[in-house]
Amino acid sequence: MAKLTKRLPMLPAERALKVISGRWKAVILYHLFDGPRRLSVLKTLVPDIAQKVLIQQLREMEEHGLVCREIFAEIPSRVEYSATRLGLSLEPILLALCEWGQHHADELNEMDRLADCIIRPRQVEQPVPALRN
Repeated sequence: MAKLTKRLPMLPAERALKVISGRWKAVILYHLFDGPRRLSVLKTLVPDIAQKVLIQQLREMEEHGLVCREIFAEIPSRVEYSATRLGLSLEPILLALCEWGQHHADELNEMDRLADCIIRPRQVEQPVPALRN
């Protein structure tokens, strides 16, 4: 991990931007916020991304602790990617960036050119009631 730390900027804001920069990282994370996904499913959910780029972005996010790659000992082998706690902590930040992007487009009268915001608040799971004897 020492090499990773040397490559990242020392300023916290610059470091954060470096970790989440990349055309597809926010979109990939969005799809991982709902739970683990296989590479083929992610490719289907993000059809405009080349598979090589998808793998590269996933590896970068794994290196920075945002994504976990789990290999299942099955035949054929199965690999799933999921957002780590650190990755999940980016959800409100990505939502805020999405909202700001909408505001920016509105201010410049470009809402008609804007795609729908794909980041949305997560549903809060209701606690399971305790069983009574």
